[in-house]
Amino acid sequence: MQIEIWQFILIIVGVIIISAIATFFVTRKLFQKQLEKNPPINEQMIRAMFAQMGRTPSEKQVRAVMNSMKQNK
Repeated sequence: MQIEIWQFILIIVGVIIISAIATFFVTRKLFQKQLEKNPPINEQMIRAMFAQMGRTPSEKQVRAVMNSMKQNK
């Protein structure tokens, strides 16, 4: 069985497209998993931010800031 050159090129292009799509979804999933394990900001960072502004935050304020950040993802 012989394969024409245009069929070979079409197969190669198809494989490249399929692998690019698969790589995109795998990378996206891994990135989301990494963000869940290591969020970009946590409660200690919020407390430090309030301290730099010269304020002592209550637990309610810290929770409110965390909730607003989670909603704005």
